[in-house]
Amino acid sequence: MNAQPNSNPQPEGVTPDALLHVGSEGTVTAEDVVLASGRDLTPDTLAWAERKLAKEGKAALDKLLP
Repeated sequence: MNAQPNSNPQPEGVTPDALLHVGSEGTVTAEDVVLASGRDLTPDTLAWAERKLAKEGKAALDKLLP
């Protein structure tokens, strides 16, 4: 038995809930859109997200989130 307390360990690569945010709390960035889409942050995906934000505004993020 483990003597250390287990305080809900997160699987590696999962963002803790306390660090997640939604667009309604502030400005939506291209990085937000890329991460919400499940893609890696690369120059190409950031450019894609910037185009999507320019076309759809904050709705771009809303369409990606459940």
